[in-house]
Order: sequence, then structure tokens, then C-alpha cells
Amino acid sequence: MVETPTPTAQTMGGRRLAATAWAGGAVAALVLLTALVSLVWTPHDPAAMDVANKLSDPTGAHPLGTDHFGRDVLSRLMVGARVSIAVSLVAVGLGAGIGVPLGLLASARHGWIDEAVMRFNDLAFAFPALLTAVLITAVLGPGAVNAILAIGIFNIPVFARVARGAALSLWTRPFIQAARLAGRGRTRISVEHILPNIAGALIVQGTIQFALAILAEAGLSYLGLGSQPPEVSWGRMLNEAQTFLFLDPRLAILPGLAIVVTVLGLNLLGDGLRDRLDPRLDTRRADGGR
Repeated sequence: MVETPTPTAQTMGGRRLAATAWAGGAVAALVLLTALVSLVWTPHDPAAMDVANKLSDPTGAHPLGTDHFGRDVLSRLMVGARVSIAVSLVAVGLGAGIGVPLGLLASARHGWIDEAVMRFNDLAFAFPALLTAVLITAVLGPGAVNAILAIGIFNIPVFARVARGAALSLWTRPFIQAARLAGRGRTRISVEHILPNIAGALIVQGTIQFALAILAEAGLSYLGLGSQPPEVSWGRMLNEAQTFLFLDPRLAILPGLAIVVTVLGLNLLGDGLRDRLDPRLDTRRADGGR
């Protein structure tokens, strides 16, 4: 008789994490696909008004009904996905584009450069991120561009700290010492050897920051400091729906649900990627979680 091996807790946990990552990836891919489709097609013009058909229930022509101006809710949700993803993606890219080089520079040079970067990080982390974004957009004025700047600015210290911390652990490795003995400069080593080896940590952090950026963009738009009409945003849809919350709660539930599902999917994807790309987690699981 052949004995069937019993699944261990480690194997079952790995399967659950893999399933979680796949579920998060599927949700993120669906939202991204919706945003891409909205570039070329929506059921109706998201800005077209039909006041005679306002606040209508879901029908064949309007699967999710219409809002208080008779605009198609499904079309506006699709375009809102595009705006939220575009603003968040550019903002996170801005934060990573500045923060990662700063972190690499701090880890490579040490001394006053490292001290200056870390003090800048401490100063940035002393203020709540969303409050800082509100302050920046209030000073610069409302709009998608200023929202991108505000969200990108508070992403800079996050990526700088992650890049610096991950890079410092590599500078004492033998392959880095060999590169230095070969006469390669610190900048070249950072680009050719350090950056590829910390890419996993940066990708995971980028996924998490992307989810936070979508929340920040929705919050700014809800306050009237983000995307402005005629642009469509999930946060602005929530703002417009609050007057009709008791008359037609669907107008608030649908964009709120879109935000929750998107952020949840990105967080699940980030957890799965972290488990997959962080070798320290594999080591701890091999040791029985110690």
C-alpha cells in the first residue's frame, strides 16, 4: 500500500497565499482591463445628461441605472477606474523615480548624504500623508496634476527608506566586494548589482503604495481637491452622491464598492508578491516559522 503524504501546515499555508495572490491579481487585472476598455468604449457618454431619466433603476439600457443628472452610472464607473489608475500610477511612479535613487545614493555614500536623506524622511513621516496631500492641493489648487504631485511627494520618503534599507544589507555581500575590487564605482555597482537585487522589495512596496494612492486620490476628489469636472472620479462620484444617500444609496454604494474592491485586490496581490519575492519569508517557513 502506497501511503499518501499528508499536507503539512507549511504546504497548506503556501497554497492559501498563492490563492490569495491569484485572487488579488485577478481583481487588479479586471480593474485595469475596465480602465483600458473605457479608453475606446463605454455603454454611454459618461457626461451625457438625461434629466427626464434621472435616478432610474437598472435597465437593459442602463445596467446600473442613472444618477441625479440622468448620466449612466456604469459608464462613469468605467471612466472613474481609468482616472484613478492613471493618477495613482503616475504619482507612485514619481515617488519611486525620486525616492529609489535617493535611497541608493544614501546607502552608497553614507556620511552627510545618508544623514540628510534620513532626516528628510523623518520630517516627511512626521506629517500624516493624506493631510499633507490635502495641504499641498489646497495651496496649489485643485486638479488632477496637483493631486499627482501631492500623492507623489509623500511616496518619495517611503521608496527612499525601502531602497536604502534593502541596499545596505547587500553592500557587505561577497559579490559586491568582488565588484569593488574589480574597480567599479559605487554608482555603477548600485545600478548594475544593487538595484536588480532589491527590485522584488520595490515591486511589493509599489503595489502597496498604488493601493494607498487610489485611496488618497479618491479622498482628494471627494473633498473637491482632486479631479475636477468634467473628469470622472470615484471620489467625486461619492461626493455627488452624498446628497442622495437616503433617496438612492446605490449612487454611493457602487463607487465606494469599486474603491474597496480595487484596494483589497491590490493589497492581496502585494501580500502574495511579498511572499513570493522575499527570500527571508521562505527561510522562516523552512524553519517552521521561527
